Amino acid sequence: MLVLLAGIFVVHIATVVMLFVSTIANVWMAGKTGVGQVTNSSGLWQECSNGSCTKLPFNDDDLSALKAVQAFMILAIIFSIISLIMFVVQLFNMEKGKRFYITGAIMLVCWLFILIAVSIYTDKLTGYYKGSQDHHGYSFILAWICFCFSFIIGILYLVLRKK
Repeated sequence: MLVLLAGIFVVHIATVVMLFVSTIANVWMAGKTGVGQVTNSSGLWQECSNGSCTKLPFNDDDLSALKAVQAFMILAIIFSIISLIMFVVQLFNMEKGKRFYITGAIMLVCWLFILIAVSIYTDKLTGYYKGSQDHHGYSFILAWICFCFSFIIGILYLVLRKK
């Protein structure tokens, strides 16, 4: 049981780190443009091309979608950290035989926020990148991995009993 708790704790910490990287890094979309095949990437905060970064070129309609994605990713990070703290608190304060309901519920809220953020980004913001060599970057993929991990961790917390 101790090995299972340690494993879940390590995966939870890895999820928090990946959420940070996914939100901060400007590689949600990547590709090459122009005759010289200039590498470019775009994230939630800036668009980068050849080492110089500028503000994202979205119109006003899609700017609200971008702000929603930013907000939901930040909320996902916050709830993931709160869930990690609650796990540690419950681990030392909870009676034997009880389940980690609060920790699991908070982690499932984090899962929901990641789902909303990535879904909005996929629906509204990937249309700006239509080049033949444009593709989703590692930040986008990390967000989907965090989506899977947070769901699994949330369910495991709900099922797990303190022994």
